[in-house]
Amino acid sequence: MKRIICAILLGAGVMYVILHRNLRRTNDYWLPPTDGGDRKGQIIGCPYKPGVSSLIKGEKFYPFLCINDFVKVSGDHGSHRIELPYGIKGAERYFHMALSRLQNCRVFTEDDSPSCKKCVVVGNGGVLRNKSLGETIDSYDVVIRMNNGPVVGYEEDVGRKTTFRLFYPESSFSDPIHYDPNTTAVLVVFKTHDLKWLWDLLSGQRLIRTNAFWKKPATQMIYKSHQIRILDPAITRKTAYELLHLPTRFSKHVKPKHPTTGLIAIAFAFHICSEVHLAGFRYNFEDRNSSLHYYGHDTMSLMIQNEYHDISAEQRFLKELVDRSIVVNLTEK
Repeated sequence: MKRIICAILLGAGVMYVILHRNLRRTNDYWLPPTDGGDRKGQIIGCPYKPGVSSLIKGEKFYPFLCINDFVKVSGDHGSHRIELPYGIKGAERYFHMALSRLQNCRVFTEDDSPSCKKCVVVGNGGVLRNKSLGETIDSYDVVIRMNNGPVVGYEEDVGRKTTFRLFYPESSFSDPIHYDPNTTAVLVVFKTHDLKWLWDLLSGQRLIRTNAFWKKPATQMIYKSHQIRILDPAITRKTAYELLHLPTRFSKHVKPKHPTTGLIAIAFAFHICSEVHLAGFRYNFEDRNSSLHYYGHDTMSLMIQNEYHDISAEQRFLKELVDRSIVVNLTEK
C-alpha cells in the first residue's frame, strides 16, 4: 500500500513539474523577471486603434531586452537564428555586456498614467519649421523622438517633452545641454560595436576604436544608466520585412537597405501606444534644396542620395497609414 501511495505522489510530482514547465514556456515572456529585469507596464490597458492590430499581427512584443531573459525571448522570436542587425546570433556576449550596465528594462514607471497611451512620434523633417506645434506635441501622454533632433532652441515648433528617444552611437547627443532627466534613451543596435560602445561609455572606459562607425560616435553618454534601454532587434526586423517589405537578400553590388530610425520609432510606438500620431515625417522630394531637418542646413539632396534607406518605400507606407486612418499626421493637417 505504501508503495502505491509513494508511486501516486511521485507521479503527481512529475506531472506538476511538467505542467509548470509548460506553463512557463507559454507565459514566461509576460511574467516579471528577477535579477536585473522588470517588465512591468508592458501590456497596454486598452484596445489598439483599428488597423494597428493588423500591422503587428496581434503580437505584443515587449520592446526592450532584459538581461536575465533576453536569450530566451530572442529564441521565442527567432532572433537567435539571425545575426545583427536584426537578431542576436553570434553577439550574445556583447548584448550581455551592454545589458549588464543597465539598471532596469521597464517601459513605464509603476505610477505612470493613464494606461491608454496617446503618443506622438516626432520626426526631424524640415516640415516642422514654423508650424508652432510645440504646445500640441507636449500635450500627448508619450512623445517619441529620434537621433539628435534637438529640443533646446526649437521648443515653439517641436515642444519640450521627450518620453523616449531612439538613437544609435553615431546619432547620440554628446553635449550635456541636451540632457533631459525625464527621457528614456533607447539604443537601436546595428552592429556589435554599438554594444561595445555602450559598455565602454557606461564603464568609464576610453573609447579608442571609432573606425568601426560610419561617422565618429559620441565619446560620452549624457544619460544615466537607469535611463537607457536596448530595443529588441525583433521590432527592427518587423519594421524592415513586415511593414516596409524590404528585400531579405541583396546582391554583392547593392548595399542592403535598412529602415530609418523614424520608421523604427513608429513600429515601437505601435507596440506601446493605443493611439499613434505623427509630426515631421513629410518630405519635399521635388525641391532638392528644401530643408531636410527642422534644424541645421542640410537639404533634401542628402536624403535623395542616401543608399542605406528606401525612402520611397517608407513614404508609401506612411501614406497608407494616413489613408487608412491608422495614424494622424499633424504636419499634413
